[in-house]
Amino acid sequence: MLKFNILCATVALTVAPVTFAAELSETGEFLDGVAAIVNEGVVLKSQLTSQIATISERAAAQGMQLPPPEILEEQILERLILTEIQLQRADRIGLDISDEILNRQIASIAQGNNVAFEDMPRLLAQDGIDYATFRRTLRDELTVEQLRRIEVGQRINVSEREIEQCIADLEGNVVANSEYELSHILLTMPEAASSEVVAETQDLANQIYAQLENGADFRQLAARYSAGPTALEGGSLGWMDGQQVPTLFADVLQDMEAGDIAPPIRAASSFHIVRVDDLRSAVQRSEVNQSKVRHILIMPDEIIDDATARQRLEESLEKIRNGADFGEQAKLLSDDPGSANLGGELGWADPGSYAPEFERTIADSEIGVISEPFRTQFGWHILEVQERRVYDNTEELKQRNCDLRIRNGKMEEESQLWMQRLRDEAFVESRI
Repeated sequence: MLKFNILCATVALTVAPVTFAAELSETGEFLDGVAAIVNEGVVLKSQLTSQIATISERAAAQGMQLPPPEILEEQILERLILTEIQLQRADRIGLDISDEILNRQIASIAQGNNVAFEDMPRLLAQDGIDYATFRRTLRDELTVEQLRRIEVGQRINVSEREIEQCIADLEGNVVANSEYELSHILLTMPEAASSEVVAETQDLANQIYAQLENGADFRQLAARYSAGPTALEGGSLGWMDGQQVPTLFADVLQDMEAGDIAPPIRAASSFHIVRVDDLRSAVQRSEVNQSKVRHILIMPDEIIDDATARQRLEESLEKIRNGADFGEQAKLLSDDPGSANLGGELGWADPGSYAPEFERTIADSEIGVISEPFRTQFGWHILEVQERRVYDNTEELKQRNCDLRIRNGKMEEESQLWMQRLRDEAFVESRI
């Protein structure tokens, strides 16, 4: 069975075959029912039924008990409503995930499963998943993620001073030098919540924590109470580098071991309960093998078919081998807007920076020897590895990790407030 891990490292995309909660019209035709009206759109009963079936099957496979059916239905419907609100918002601002971006994500999923991009439809079918449904669901997931980056992420700023302070704080820090597998229960509050609401939420958090201290199943309580995106998956956040752990959690993780549960953590508009599922020492990477590469890309389109694109690239390769300048050929022919005017130069890059086929060709190429034409999801390429080096990236790594750590902490809190505002502003009418 294939595993589909996408986006931000904490959300597992599971696509199930579409099932229909059908209704009969007066003429006897099957109709899909409406589970909820959301502004100018709807959530269909078929969507709700499909999600319930998917999550129930996953929980059964993991031995996890879900909330009672009526509560589970309510939770999943709310998740679908929130997704619909965000997709409507994305449509209003003209946000669209291109086929190129979608294919790139599918290629990444394929690589993670050690399968070829071209084999995905067949392998998905073996798991009972329609490829068109898979692409549609994945496009929606990517749209929501991109929307959050635009409307929340782009408003988040991390100063040089914050990064400097973060690096100083992390020196000799146990958390920074560890990797954590975490689970999480999130209890949210409205923006500018009253003292009574804060007290009620804190009391609920304390009750949940007491149950956990007495041996209650964390996954079941997460599924029942958490407002986090992985609540119905037991609240699992998966593995993350200690330097990427949100600042809010870092202080409590300092003295925690595998299996420990932290008392409720207060944030501006939420309470958090965090469990360390497992932890391990993280080896700080300080050196990386880099390659300096240039390439020429010919992209098939409605005018140039795949065979013609390859032929043009082969003709260019022959000219280069006969003395033509690689950089001039790239400026003349390459369809890569980022590198064409630079003579195809891509500069220095770490392993994993490019598409899988591109990476393999780099690894197999000798310095100064131009490759044979090869295909990626973007089109046909030739490349030349100009140089290789072992690069000490310790300082850059520290800065990137601290930037990400600070940004993730701010992003989590701001996303909660942003999503609550969208929900409050939306017209929602449940039909179940």
